[in-house]
Amino acid sequence: MSEILMLQERVKNNIQIGEGHYREFKSAYEGEPNNKKPANVKNLCRYIAEALMAFANADGGELLIGVEDDGTVTGVPHQEHEVNVLLNACDSLIMDYQKNPLPLTSDCKLKLDGKTILFFSVSKGTTKIYQLTDGVCKKRKGKSTEPESFHAIEFERKEIKSREYDGQFIDNATVHDLDLSLIQSIADSYIKGIGVERYLQQTGLAEYAQTGLKLKSAALLLFGKDIQRWHPRSQVRILKVFGTELKTGEHYNAVEAGEVTGNVFTLIDKAWESLRPFLTSETQFSENAKFEQKFIYPEYACREALINAIAHRDYTISNAIEVYIFTDRIEIKSPGALLSTITVKDLEELQGAHESRNVLIAKILRENAYMRELGEGIKRIFELMRQYELNKPKLYSNTTWFSVTLYHKTIYTDQQLNWLSSFDSFNLTANQKNVVLLGMGDREISPDEIYKALSTEDLNVYNEAVMTLRNAGILKEIRSNSNALSMAKTKNIPKRKIPRFKV
Repeated sequence: MSEILMLQERVKNNIQIGEGHYREFKSAYEGEPNNKKPANVKNLCRYIAEALMAFANADGGELLIGVEDDGTVTGVPHQEHEVNVLLNACDSLIMDYQKNPLPLTSDCKLKLDGKTILFFSVSKGTTKIYQLTDGVCKKRKGKSTEPESFHAIEFERKEIKSREYDGQFIDNATVHDLDLSLIQSIADSYIKGIGVERYLQQTGLAEYAQTGLKLKSAALLLFGKDIQRWHPRSQVRILKVFGTELKTGEHYNAVEAGEVTGNVFTLIDKAWESLRPFLTSETQFSENAKFEQKFIYPEYACREALINAIAHRDYTISNAIEVYIFTDRIEIKSPGALLSTITVKDLEELQGAHESRNVLIAKILRENAYMRELGEGIKRIFELMRQYELNKPKLYSNTTWFSVTLYHKTIYTDQQLNWLSSFDSFNLTANQKNVVLLGMGDREISPDEIYKALSTEDLNVYNEAVMTLRNAGILKEIRSNSNALSMAKTKNIPKRKIPRFKV
């Protein structure tokens, strides 16, 4: 029993890790720095109920009352009867609480560094959406608690089965079914000196029961040694298609180019090794008189799409992830539709929309810098394709699968390529090319058009592109700043919309 993670130790570890999507600290004091006093109990109760509601409506989490934002333990200075009121804050503030209480796993007071703190831990709610009695509904997003539509959360619950999968306890699974050396290497970078079983508890991958350590499905998916015992289709299949269309029957034109089976970490590493050679289909003669392979797809865009597929797939579906290598594109298909809270349009418009189907798997991969959230990962993929001057990725979702397609096709038309060829000797960047293209046909160019072409509002990005082109003699100023200002006043339009340059 020496490996049981004591609650005090768990809380200390949480403070050491700091605030995040799954953790929040709250001072029990209020007032000016030099005149602190115990916080108003009524206000603090609402804060507690609101925070726990937001965690339950998202991915679960832990709230520590009596700890400052920087991790300093200042304690709860309130009287005993007030502490009891705080511990039971949800009873009167969460709607319909007696029939549908929050899925709390801890709500207690602890002694830490000689001070009393309150510790709350709540699981992700999967069958109910929680609101305060006044109708306020919130959800945890990153490090903040934000208002959320009741109906938006309601739509999420359509995927209860797939969302619960990685958090289910698995009977007959023991720690010896896991790759212990892999876990220990990851645990050492998480909190130095923490053991395997304590790490599994700290990260929510396991809990101690009377019968011993109970593993959740995520632990086996992430670290399982014999993965086929637990999930026979934890696989990535890579198929090489001869042509731009997959045919069937006697005209079937694909061959198996690789198949990887294993836990999540194995899939990421081995599947990437199998996929990477297909990104280098062009051979060019280099300056040092050697033939060198050129990547025709951005490496990190392909890797991000592959990891997203592994992390966010629906593990309740017994299908493998499939990667199709066409002559003009790569298509990565993962089992399971896009979650109901996210639309393809949101992702394509780079809104940063994200949601983790497999909360625990995504948490471990994020904490080990393997992945971003789905929305952030998609934004990065789009940005990398743009930097490579390739067409935008295509995202697709139906009722059974989700796919990301990366095209090996330039974003430029033949006319634009012909125009840009005049500037080959300048080795223009993608941003500089976007500005130069605005000048086709002897057009006058406004700063506003340049900002839009660069997809930014960052003045530094704008200045870098414009000044480099002006210094190279490519971009010529046709109106000064003062002339543009005068013209803008006359026309009653923003100065940024006045044309100031020509190529």
